[in-house]
Parts: sequence; C-alpha cells; structure tokens
Amino acid sequence: MPHHDPPLASSYLRQIAEQVASMGGDVDAWLARSGLRAAQLEDARLSLSFPLFRQLVLDALALTQEPALGLLIGERMRAHTHGILGYAAMHSATLRQALEVLERYFMLRTSMVGIAIEVQGATLRVSLYERVPLGDIARPVLEGVLLAFKNVLDFIARDSAPCQLVAFQCAPSDVGLAQSLFQCEVRYAQDWSGMLLPAAALDLPLKMGDPASFEQALQLCQRELEKLVTPYSTAARVRRLMLEQRTAFPSLALTARLLHVTPRTLHRRLLAEHSSYQQILDEVRRMLACEYLRVGQLSVQEISYALGYTDIANFRRAFKRWEGVPPSAWLTAKRALKD
Repeated sequence: MPHHDPPLASSYLRQIAEQVASMGGDVDAWLARSGLRAAQLEDARLSLSFPLFRQLVLDALALTQEPALGLLIGERMRAHTHGILGYAAMHSATLRQALEVLERYFMLRTSMVGIAIEVQGATLRVSLYERVPLGDIARPVLEGVLLAFKNVLDFIARDSAPCQLVAFQCAPSDVGLAQSLFQCEVRYAQDWSGMLLPAAALDLPLKMGDPASFEQALQLCQRELEKLVTPYSTAARVRRLMLEQRTAFPSLALTARLLHVTPRTLHRRLLAEHSSYQQILDEVRRMLACEYLRVGQLSVQEISYALGYTDIANFRRAFKRWEGVPPSAWLTAKRALKD
C-alpha cells in the first residue's frame, strides 16, 4: 500500500542511531546505505518515506544481529523524548485526560501506528493498530512503540496504573527480556497488540497535573497537527480523513469539501499522484477489515456494515479480492498460525 506521510519524528531516528552505536555499529555506514548523513538526524524537519524507514530498520537489525532491537530502542524513550505530546501527557490532570491526548495526537510522533483506547469493565484496553501494513518490520516497531508508550504512562501515573498484560500479534523476539522490561506477562502471536491497565486508575489525580501547562501544550499539539496535514500529499490527507472517521467514510464530495477543493480538483490531484478516492477507500477498508477480524468483537456482517457495505456478499467478494480468501478462511488461517 503506498504511504506518503513521514513514518516517525526525526528524534526517534536519533534514538535508533544511538542504540546502533551503543552496540558497536557503524552509524555513518548504516545511514549512508539509505543516502543519509548523521548531521541530518538533528534536523526536526527531516522527512523519510516509509520504504526508506523500513530499509533503515532492516539494516539496523542486520547490523546489530539483535532481534529484540525494538525493545531496546523503546526502553531508551522517556516522556521528554516525545516532544510537546509528552509534555501535554505529563501535565494532564488524570490518566484519562493523558490517554485522550495521546490517542488524538499520536500521529504527531508517528504515522505508522495508531492507538485505540477502550474501557472493558474493570480493565482499560490500550490497542495499537497499524495505519499502514508494517510487514517485516512489525515486530521492532510494535515492540518499540508500546514500550515507549508504557514508559510515559509509568512516569506520569507512578504506581497507580500498573500494566496487567501486554499482547503482540507478532512472533516473539525475546520473551524474557520483554517481560522484564514491561514488568508483567507478555503474550505473543495474539489477535491484537496492546496492553491492559486497571480502569480504576483512570480518574485518579496525577501529581504533575498543571491545567495552565496542559492547556498551552494542547494548543501547540493542535497547531502541530494542522501543520502536519497541510504539506503532505492529497492521498495522505484523504486517507487520514477516512481513518479518523473509522466508519461512515466521507463521500468523495464531502472529502473534497473538507479539503476545501472541488470534487473535480480532488480527483485531478489524486490522479496526479497515481491514486484515486476509490483506491484509498479500498486500502482503508482492507486494513480495518483485517483489524476488526483480528480483534474478534464484531461478526462478519457487522464488519461489513461498519465498513459501509450494504450487502454482505459485496464485502465478502471485496475481501477475497484483497486477501485471496473469504473472511472466515482468513480468520481460520490466522488462528491456526497462532496455535
């Protein structure tokens, strides 16, 4: 699937470089393979394509020979590593407020992964979902992102929200290391990625809460988000609008209106990027269909309606075109792999 947003903030690339260096790797040679120089990592405006970032991660894995590289990089990251978003989380009044900010503005730090937060009885479920298929770099990215996320929560909540369980859809890198870093049970080859926390901690006051600092940080986050959307491709902006809706996708006409252009102009701009409204809609539907099936909370019929299909047969046909098998066979194959 083509992807046009920069995959992550440049400060994270510096963390990867520092980890590679600490393990004896030649950072200059590692960067040079992708046409980069160490000095560029200091530039906050550095923008990488997803294929370039993927190659950097694969090269780092090959260079260090460390399958748990994502965990080691995630462990390096603390609240201050996350810029204005980390600052907003630190000064939130409650864990609920912090999580809402992180969920809404997470794309300021990375466009590869999104966060979904859901209260299930006495448990708070924080799920990671791939905004783009991560493929062969899923494990290091998901392990690194989730551990970095947990480090932020531990810092702001202190001991009031201990992690109860961590789950990953990918195969394990080093279960012992993961459990020592997350300080709880870690399960791999699951049908979701994320963590479980006690819901009772959601509304406890946080010691570092500061309404004035929080409000200032929130305004900066909103301005950064508005700047982020503007310079990127039309296809990326259309995709983001669809992902923000998650269901009831905006029509071509409404999408054009939200982007302040005419439908004809939108069509022309997408065509110039070798894309189309229908192609992007199919990509988003495919990604969400697989995510909904993995989570297992909706029936195939409910997923069909959630993705805007009025006829379940049309959804089944579309899914078979995307994945080569019907939804039920795809799910059976995934469960067999897990077992």
